[in-house]
Amino acid sequence: MTQQTELTLDPYPRGCHLITREIEHALSRLDLPEVGLLHLFIKHTSASLTINENASPDVRRDMEEILNHLVSEDQSYYQHTLEGSDDMPAHAKSSLFGSSLLIPLSGGRVNLGTWQGIYLCEHRNRGGARSLVLTVTGG
Repeated sequence: MTQQTELTLDPYPRGCHLITREIEHALSRLDLPEVGLLHLFIKHTSASLTINENASPDVRRDMEEILNHLVSEDQSYYQHTLEGSDDMPAHAKSSLFGSSLLIPLSGGRVNLGTWQGIYLCEHRNRGGARSLVLTVTGG
């Protein structure tokens, strides 16, 4: 059995944001298998998905700082600059984390670790609404 739905997230400010609850809410519209896989895909090139600490907001703030340190704005060697100083760094940061996640489903629920949460990493100052494709497989 394969099922699919799309989720449009309201705009988030730049940074790393927990979206586990939004994902679980979108999945509640589907008939989830006892055992399966959830594939999440973000349909954008300047935001990304990752799994990380779900308890301390300091982790999300630190992740943003680390990304800004790794990929700085306003570098003289950037050629893609027409959409603002945050655009090319956003593309690079998106490639570092990636556009998709694969998460096991067990007992009809996402099977994340105790301290794990799903992050939307918004790499633009004003990224706008973000669209995700959620595909469930299993039986």
